[in-house]
Amino acid sequence: MAVRVLLFTQWFDPEPTFKGLVFARELVAQGFDVEVVTGFPNYPGGKLYAGYKIKLLQREFIDGVQVTRVPLYPSHGQSGIGRVFNYVSFAASILFYGLFRAKKPDVIYAYHPPLTVGIAAALVRFFRRIPVVYDIQDMWPDTLKATGMFSNEKLLKIVSRVCDWVYGQVDQIVVLSPGFKRLLIERGVPSQKIDIIYNWCAEGVFSPASESQPKNFPVTSKFRILFAGNMGKAQSLETVIAAASLLQRNKSDVAFIFLGGGVEATRLESLAISQNLDNVFFLPAVPMSEVGAYLASADALLVHLKKRSIVHDHNSF
Repeated sequence: MAVRVLLFTQWFDPEPTFKGLVFARELVAQGFDVEVVTGFPNYPGGKLYAGYKIKLLQREFIDGVQVTRVPLYPSHGQSGIGRVFNYVSFAASILFYGLFRAKKPDVIYAYHPPLTVGIAAALVRFFRRIPVVYDIQDMWPDTLKATGMFSNEKLLKIVSRVCDWVYGQVDQIVVLSPGFKRLLIERGVPSQKIDIIYNWCAEGVFSPASESQPKNFPVTSKFRILFAGNMGKAQSLETVIAAASLLQRNKSDVAFIFLGGGVEATRLESLAISQNLDNVFFLPAVPMSEVGAYLASADALLVHLKKRSIVHDHNSF
């Protein structure tokens, strides 16, 4: 019989994710029986995607992968309370589903962030005796503090203690860089319990279906630099707006294009408007299958992160 994997992840296709459908589909291709347990899509804007409605349970198959959607409170704005409700509601749903509704798997693969997914996975492990692999894509509470999402030291200490508890409960931990592994070892996690698996790019997903330029791509003679992705606090994109302002004053033929959404998107657009920048363009998020056409239409691509060591450990090789 095939090894049965229960994949807990708060974000999954059609939402933008590092290890979404591409990862689950590959597990299926390698002979695993995979069930993804996720929420109703609302990231990064915090609003439910068109065609979806919150239900107690919804099952669908995407490219041969069984996807079970459980209810959550959709939110991903500046409100810390809204974000907490979003995380806790999803964790409560997967805990209930994992304990009482899911067919017993051979292993749980839990994707972090948020930390609440790890808490739920650890509790399911305790009650149903199922081993857990914990995939850490964000180092909490370090990232929360570095990006300015949370600054309350007492709260950060509580988050740190909960993280340590989850690390102790799970059976194996996957991290994306040697820097993350080093931090976990410093915090008492045994080295043999940690595996480094670098994130990859599914290049086929980003190959444009045709050579035609998207209809809403800015028509300009300027050199076009494209940022595509989540516009959050970690990206610190106000620096790019400042660069655009400097280039405009110097009459440089360079334009910046922002594609996507996120908690900072509205503020950044307002910032560009307030400075009367004609070399900055904002485009709404598009499905992952369409992103390749935008990447191919740009003259250069931009990756931008706040200057913090923990943030840049995402790219530590």
